[in-house]
Amino acid sequence: MYCMTAIFRPSRNYFASVILFAGFLILGPQYIFAQSGAAVFSTAYTDNYPKNPGIDVEGYVFELELNDENNIVEGKTTVNARFLSAGQTMLRLDLIQKSEALEGKGMTVEEVVFDGDNVQFEHRDDQLFITLPREAKANELISVQVIYSGIPNSGLKIDANKHGDRAFFSDNWSSRVRNWLPTVDHPSDKAKSEFIVTAPDRYQVVSNGLLMEETGLGDGKRLTHWKNSVPIATWLYMLGVSDFAVQYVDEFDGKSIQTWVARQDREAGFYDFAEPTKKVLQYYTDLIGPYSYEKLANIVSNATSGGMEAASAIAYSEASVSGNRDRRWQIVIIHEIAHQWFGNAVTEADWNDVWLSEGFATYYTLLYREHAWGHDDFIEGIKDARNRVVNFYKDDYDFAVVRDNLVDLNNVSGAMMYQKGAWILHMVRDKIGVDDYNRGIRSYYEEYQDLNASTLDLIRHLEEASDTKLEGFFQQWLRQGGIPHFEVRWVQENGRVTYGVRQTQEKYLFETEVDVQFRFADGSLSEISTVKQPIVDGEAWAGVYDVAQDKEVVEIIVDPKTRLLGTWDVAKEASDWLVQ
Repeated sequence: MYCMTAIFRPSRNYFASVILFAGFLILGPQYIFAQSGAAVFSTAYTDNYPKNPGIDVEGYVFELELNDENNIVEGKTTVNARFLSAGQTMLRLDLIQKSEALEGKGMTVEEVVFDGDNVQFEHRDDQLFITLPREAKANELISVQVIYSGIPNSGLKIDANKHGDRAFFSDNWSSRVRNWLPTVDHPSDKAKSEFIVTAPDRYQVVSNGLLMEETGLGDGKRLTHWKNSVPIATWLYMLGVSDFAVQYVDEFDGKSIQTWVARQDREAGFYDFAEPTKKVLQYYTDLIGPYSYEKLANIVSNATSGGMEAASAIAYSEASVSGNRDRRWQIVIIHEIAHQWFGNAVTEADWNDVWLSEGFATYYTLLYREHAWGHDDFIEGIKDARNRVVNFYKDDYDFAVVRDNLVDLNNVSGAMMYQKGAWILHMVRDKIGVDDYNRGIRSYYEEYQDLNASTLDLIRHLEEASDTKLEGFFQQWLRQGGIPHFEVRWVQENGRVTYGVRQTQEKYLFETEVDVQFRFADGSLSEISTVKQPIVDGEAWAGVYDVAQDKEVVEIIVDPKTRLLGTWDVAKEASDWLVQ
């Protein structure tokens, strides 16, 4: 134990500083932070997708025919759309059209059918505009069939796998499903789906949901029907057609856990994916809420470079098969299963909020690692995430996690959505406490399971659970670039240690706090002290402290509990701002 006296340096507005200091003495630091963190989280952002709130697609039935003679996909898609308001006559879908720019790839629409009759349509600018012959009634469910064909430019990869065998695998992230399926290709319009696939009978077919039918057609073809009864975003649609080895590993809550790998990888692949799926499902169910989907299949695909969290049918790179349960790939499995809750069940309403997918999946992977492998493993992972954020901001300091507008919907993520997103969750969990944080996340998940959510929805649930205002916290970490840099200086003389902490980054301010701890010459450590950094008069207030300490201090450790996203440099020197 040691006695500590705080010496606060005034900002440019001395009287504001005096008032704030008085508030600190009388009301405590919580009051100060509540008042100075009054910024309202901005809602003035969107992506550029042409959403139509008057129409809700409830489901798709994709009937596809694949062959081994060429890469042409023959398709018939039934779109079941509810027209929420009366008087509408237009249904707009996304579908990349055949063009010279794509070297003849793309889709050609042959006809559109409504109520048994062909209807007018226009396929331009990679959009399909369908004109209904009458005005829709309010709340009317309308079905149209789109008959089309073509070679996908993207979204569905038709190519040899690593063993030289032909295969068909989807990779729809983030807006590529429109290359081969006519859809409302945006996460705000989640829908149920069915895949009815006719393919050469040497293949097995896997997709989202439950297997409803497998029928040999007697002409060298097999029909396979998968039905997904839970609404999901279009990027999560999965199709895999290959010469698979399939293992029904186990069940969780009555739902099948499966492994699908190339037949040549049967032994190694079955071993690799037998763990840790069931344990992860149980952990997230207990921590967050019920698993949404009808099965969970781990599928090795030649179209995926890492992992792809398709709902109930996760795809992994061919490199994931090693036969030794490589730790790196075990972490990928955990991450993609975490997505079944965050991104899949609770889906961002706009691509600007993609951190609600990737930041959550990254952080909840770390939480499972702590649960399964210990706290040291968690600390290793969260420090690695911090290093990645630090390195990123060396090149692009202004990048914000939530931006005002996204133009390229095939470029919506990036490292900050993962690692900085995870750190934001880590810091807010620390700020409000684990119990309140978990309670807020459970209520957030309960309200938005199988629906869409926004950052504001998350903030509301965490605030209600903790009785803490958090808009200012999220505003500074999500809506501005950069991270704080702290200059820490200290001296020891005459039985006292004077040390100070101030922010020195070139732009952006962060209202936060910094933990410091002394290491003594005998190797022992002091208790941890926390330096508050409120923002006063447009500046982050530097804290200078004078501590009675007879033991020789050899080092000041910053952030010993790994609570803070930032950088710092520490020096034993009498800087002007420290001793003035």
